[in-house]
Amino acid sequence: MRIDNLQYAKWSEKIFRQMQTGGMDAVHVTIAYHENFRETVLNIEQWNRWFENYPELIMMGKWASDVDVAKSTNRTAIFFGLQNPSPIEDDIGLIEILHTLGVRFMQLTYNNQSLLATGCYESHDTGITRMGRQVISEMNRVGLVVDMSHSADRSTIEAAELSERPITITHANPHSWAPALRNKKDDVIRAVVQNGGMFGFSLYPHHLKDKSNCTLQSFCEMVARLVDKFGVEHFGIGSDLCQDQPDNVVEWMRVGRWSKDIDYGEGSALNPGFPDAPEWFCDNTDFINIESGLQSTGMSPEEVSSIMGGNWYRFYKNNFVGR
Repeated sequence: MRIDNLQYAKWSEKIFRQMQTGGMDAVHVTIAYHENFRETVLNIEQWNRWFENYPELIMMGKWASDVDVAKSTNRTAIFFGLQNPSPIEDDIGLIEILHTLGVRFMQLTYNNQSLLATGCYESHDTGITRMGRQVISEMNRVGLVVDMSHSADRSTIEAAELSERPITITHANPHSWAPALRNKKDDVIRAVVQNGGMFGFSLYPHHLKDKSNCTLQSFCEMVARLVDKFGVEHFGIGSDLCQDQPDNVVEWMRVGRWSKDIDYGEGSALNPGFPDAPEWFCDNTDFINIESGLQSTGMSPEEVSSIMGGNWYRFYKNNFVGR
């Protein structure tokens, strides 16, 4: 089973066919960065058209059982996620509605301070807000998973402590391996996984050691070290694949509507567009390279299978349903 728990590609028939060729049973896709509720619904409408036009390649995913259906029919189940809480605006009632529409993951921040928590680019982390506590509780109730990938350290640790259900960091790497603001320190990773949460390894170059020049061996050895430290059952892939996106999209990701200036973000001031992907991971047909690389570190077939999709499948099964 192969599951990638974060992508934001420029979706097309080509990419859907690459998913099929690469044996991708499920992919968690970003359907909103800074959109409000209505704009997010429009993005869901677009996905409905893709499901209608390419039924032999992709299908909507809402439950773990949909991964089984996709696998048995040689398709990819698409699960929706939000990289910002902007689609709930300031209305906690929209959480249940978004879950009903198929959304399964929501980040509490995207780099900046939100109504719920502090983003990783802020100079001062005030932790989970009053509304954030209520939102976490409501997300727990309906089965919408808390994602802290772009959140600051204190906020992430508090979210893991406050949530009655496991939370996630869907796409990041350890800060000790690649010291980017978006990568996570050991105490943050520990807070997430010790409560049953999941951590997805990112292939986005700014999150990698040596960025676009990162080697497959370096990446896989990093995975193996973290697995040895915290246990294989807590880890999977969240590639953050942004295949075929034009450079103006990265401006939308980083800036949204909050600034008149272009915020190039950490590690990208000299290259404001998307960085080049490492040569061993450019699209969905390259997941076989990660699988082979993990095997070369001495991991057992069972451990590799867990990281490539089994752990996310179990997480889906336990956490997408309401209480």
